[in-house]
Amino acid sequence: MRHRKASLKLNRTTSHRQAMFRNMVTSLFKHERIRTTGAKAKELRRLAEHLITLAKRGDLHARRQALAVIREKDVVHKLFEEANKKFGHSAGGYTRIVKLGRRAGDAAPMSLIELIVPEAGGKKKAKKKGAKAAVAKTKAGTAKKADAKSPDKKKSAKKAPAAETQTKPKAKKKETSAQKEEKAKPKKASGKKDQPEAKSAAPKKKDSVEKPEEESKEEKS
Repeated sequence: MRHRKASLKLNRTTSHRQAMFRNMVTSLFKHERIRTTGAKAKELRRLAEHLITLAKRGDLHARRQALAVIREKDVVHKLFEEANKKFGHSAGGYTRIVKLGRRAGDAAPMSLIELIVPEAGGKKKAKKKGAKAAVAKTKAGTAKKADAKSPDKKKSAKKAPAAETQTKPKAKKKETSAQKEEKAKPKKASGKKDQPEAKSAAPKKKDSVEKPEEESKEEKS
């Protein structure tokens, strides 16, 4: 059982282990992610989250406690300035460990430890809200356009019968003229045929009438 054993020894002396974790936590806050073995990453997470809690507190005593671990003043200054902005959303869980597989030389399990910055998630949420608002705006715009187009459709529907009425009389005129021409042709033909027959018939009657008169005169003589 591991009673009263706070951390792993990692096959190192106390001084070596403390110096190693100081360097690792300094690199983590400087670059926001480092690659190390799984056991070291789990131990480093405890120390890093404790220092972030000190940075969120932000008083002089907390700063001096952080400087006892992190030996670079610039990194401490950066951490204390950005702690509330980056990690003020929660009371823990500031780091993430991602397993990467095994190392090629000794098959040690490797992991990536990184700081969880909530700003990226907030931006994504804002983008999603913005996308929803944009979709709503486009729907409203299309509805307005449809409403605006509906009176035009009514006007076009009103104009369409007028156009039909204008075209219909033209069709009637064409039909009436054709009918007139068809009706006029037989009348003219019948008239022309009847008149010569009448004229030819008249002289025949005269000849027939005149001939008997001449014959009668000759008989008398």
